[in-house]
Amino acid sequence: MRVLKRIVRLIWGDDVEPEIRPLLYVGLAGSLSASSMWTFMGIWAVDELDASSSALGVALFVGACLAAATGYVAGHLSDRLGRRPLILAGWAILSLYVLLYALVGDRTTLGLVVLAGTGFAGSIGWAATQAFVADLVPRERHESAFASLRVANNLGVVGGPVLGGVLLLVSWTALFLGVSLLSAAVFALAWRLLPRRGAYAPDKQPERGSFAVIRRDHVFALFLLSTALAYIVYVAYETVLPISLVDTHGLAPSTWGFLVILNPAMVTLFQLRLTRWTAGVPPLPKLATAILLMGLPFLVLSVSAAVPVVLAVIFVFVVGEMLWVPTSQAVAAGLAPADLRGAYLGAFSSMGAVGFALAPFTGLLVRDAAGDTAMWGFFAVMSVVGAVVGAFAMRLAYSRFRGPPAEEEGAAPVAQPAPPTPVERV
Repeated sequence: MRVLKRIVRLIWGDDVEPEIRPLLYVGLAGSLSASSMWTFMGIWAVDELDASSSALGVALFVGACLAAATGYVAGHLSDRLGRRPLILAGWAILSLYVLLYALVGDRTTLGLVVLAGTGFAGSIGWAATQAFVADLVPRERHESAFASLRVANNLGVVGGPVLGGVLLLVSWTALFLGVSLLSAAVFALAWRLLPRRGAYAPDKQPERGSFAVIRRDHVFALFLLSTALAYIVYVAYETVLPISLVDTHGLAPSTWGFLVILNPAMVTLFQLRLTRWTAGVPPLPKLATAILLMGLPFLVLSVSAAVPVVLAVIFVFVVGEMLWVPTSQAVAAGLAPADLRGAYLGAFSSMGAVGFALAPFTGLLVRDAAGDTAMWGFFAVMSVVGAVVGAFAMRLAYSRFRGPPAEEEGAAPVAQPAPPTPVERV
């Protein structure tokens, strides 16, 4: 027990917000469950279903689109039904849905349909989880709370593939049944630990439609565009980088397996520390710098892809990632009207699905047409455009909140009697 407490203190320190600890436990268990299966789904589709790469790509694309749509709808519903019911529904549905994999057998088309549908089942509770963070802690603690949850999720991702590999020693059916039971356990844990509502949740349900408000919120629309571009760069690291290193530069797949560990290890050990060290930096320069740190290092790979160079690229990328993720989450929560927080964060989380849909599709198209150097140039340009658009959106947000209070539809309402400062707002 003492060893466990020391490990927890090493990772999270002594000042983790007690209000979000239930979310940390559920997030850790949930990411352990999801990653123990999702890591192997590409292998399952190719080896067990004999699916072609193009068919698998289409299934993943459809799944990402379903996840994007479901993320917004689930966030919208959480504003009306509450965060906890959506989180519980998400894990209950996922626990049952995973059982479909065990019934597929070797039917390729059916298997790919089930694989695509996971985008729906797996994204129901995610927007509600992010909105719950903002419901549980005050605005000035949003960034540190999001960072704490991210560390919990990464810890689960570290252990999930190992657990999935152990289940695969038995069979694919054992993996699917095991993940179904794990998801059911996450449901039980969420039922036991999550509160009914947060101290900072809105007092009443929204009386307006969220889509019309978001559609007219031009500042938030620009921020979503920046987020989508940043996610394209972010997903390139996970999907395109290993293909380039192995196929073009001759890196052994096992070597990439060792290199990729640097990412979750850095996030686990340094995410909260970096968030605390940069707490005094305004969101605008932090966000823009973070996106550039993710995209520009890829250009170095056109010169050299030696292992030390790859390690340096990963290191700089992860620093940018650790700056970008909690900052962007806090900005999204700050831009959202309190009564539509779930819908806003649902739209924000959907940008991750956009990234997963477009990054491998566009990146590999450029690679096939013009080579790796052009591909890394493409992702570098995406990071520059994303940083510029994000900075512009933040500047408009600053101007909005410095001006007189406005209650027009589509603009996030400003607290009375005095509007908050830009830093407080985001």
